[in-house]
Amino acid sequence: MWQRLSFYDVRIIGHYLGVLILVSAIGLLAPIATAIIFGEWQPLGRYLLAAGIFLIAGSALRFLSISPGRLSRQQAMAVTGLAWLALAFFAAIPLAGSGHYSNYLDALFEAVSGFTTTGASIVRDLDHLSYADNMWRFMMHLMGGLGLVVIALSFGLFGKGGASLFNSEAHSEHIVPNVVQTTQFIAKITLTFIGISTVIVGLVCLGLGIDPARSLLQSLWLSISAFMTAGFVPMSQNVMYYHSAVIEAVLVIIMLLGCINFTLHAEIMKGRIRDFFDDMEVRYAALWLGVIVIVLTASLAGSRIFSDLPTIERRGLFMVFAAFSTTGFQNIASPQLTDALSSGAFLILALLMAVGACSGSTAGGIKIRRFGILVKNIVSTLKEALSPDSARVVTMYNHAGKRVVTPGLIREATTVLLLYGVTYIVGAFIGIAHGYDASQAIFESVAMASNGGITSGIVVPGMPASLELFYLFEMWAGRLEFVTLLALLIQLVVSLTPSRFLGWIHAHNEAREKRARR
Repeated sequence: MWQRLSFYDVRIIGHYLGVLILVSAIGLLAPIATAIIFGEWQPLGRYLLAAGIFLIAGSALRFLSISPGRLSRQQAMAVTGLAWLALAFFAAIPLAGSGHYSNYLDALFEAVSGFTTTGASIVRDLDHLSYADNMWRFMMHLMGGLGLVVIALSFGLFGKGGASLFNSEAHSEHIVPNVVQTTQFIAKITLTFIGISTVIVGLVCLGLGIDPARSLLQSLWLSISAFMTAGFVPMSQNVMYYHSAVIEAVLVIIMLLGCINFTLHAEIMKGRIRDFFDDMEVRYAALWLGVIVIVLTASLAGSRIFSDLPTIERRGLFMVFAAFSTTGFQNIASPQLTDALSSGAFLILALLMAVGACSGSTAGGIKIRRFGILVKNIVSTLKEALSPDSARVVTMYNHAGKRVVTPGLIREATTVLLLYGVTYIVGAFIGIAHGYDASQAIFESVAMASNGGITSGIVVPGMPASLELFYLFEMWAGRLEFVTLLALLIQLVVSLTPSRFLGWIHAHNEAREKRARR
């Protein structure tokens, strides 16, 4: 039976949601500081207003329950699912006032894309967007890529509710036994790689003649977007703006580091290099990429503008890694994706985004690990069919040591695979219903639900509002990997049925009268 939300549940959920909103308000310090440094007074006013809204809303929700107890799994799922939308609604306010978005819905789309690390953007005149607004876009990537709960837990917040929230945000592994130490390790790894990348890309930008301030900011923004496998860029020409093979090479390395399971980062730091190369997901990913590169190279060799080997190596391989890591970077213009690429190469990029990279990383998509589990299950089924009746078949896989493929793992992998597949198909049908070409509609639906962000030209300013809303839902569902979202929606539907709603009000009034009589 589905569990209904009680008034007590609502208070607990509101408290923890308020804490997340207050923690996220820290991110507003970056655009506020940027606006002050560069004298952008109009954006400064907008972000000060946003900070006030964050603080008021967060404080109000937090005081719904002064001393909350341990979170149940259902409560944790509700907090996590609602947090992404609530923060996006608030985060869109300063963007909507910038004049670079047609309406609030476009700004909301940008905020959801930022927090879910999708990277699809519908900003107008990006090249003239203020430094403060750009900084906020990439801070949303940083907070969303790390995970709202991870950030809060890194500061030691949530207490007993931390483990439930950590698991509800599509995290399944504790790198160290303590969940707070796990989140602190993730934050340290992230900031280290972003810092190294910022220095390297910044030096290249200086060499290209970009002034020091812009070199520092743009290298930081690109590094955040790459490691968070996100996709926002500071210039409308995407990474093509820099005309630099060195920058593209650095971004590929950072993207690949970002799509590696954080548990494997920890194994490497402990000197267990063999565990990294023995990992099932790493091996399957290498095999998958090898096959894709061969097929895509053959496909691009027959295209009009990618027929020479150097162009294929630079542009084709960059797009392979951008799609595989579900990072929305492009060194091929959106019109070229449909006009110059063969239909086979176009769909290969969509397939890469659909599958995604490693679990436990900042990448989106179905994840290589789930396909590996299903392959192991197929092999196990064949072994059982060929073995004597008395034999007991146990299937193992490598991930920081030997692990058993359990029925629970198989069930979870199958469920998520089907949910992603259905969402991809439904999104494609909705795109087709809006009059777009079938291949484009499929590509765009996959890019949104997988949080891939590479766009073929449908996601642009002025797109149909109904399609924009569905893509917004796809980004949200994909970031939560569906299970958390579906549990939240079922809880809300069950809890808000008329009879239940009236009963809830009646019970609340009775409890209040009893307290008054005392």
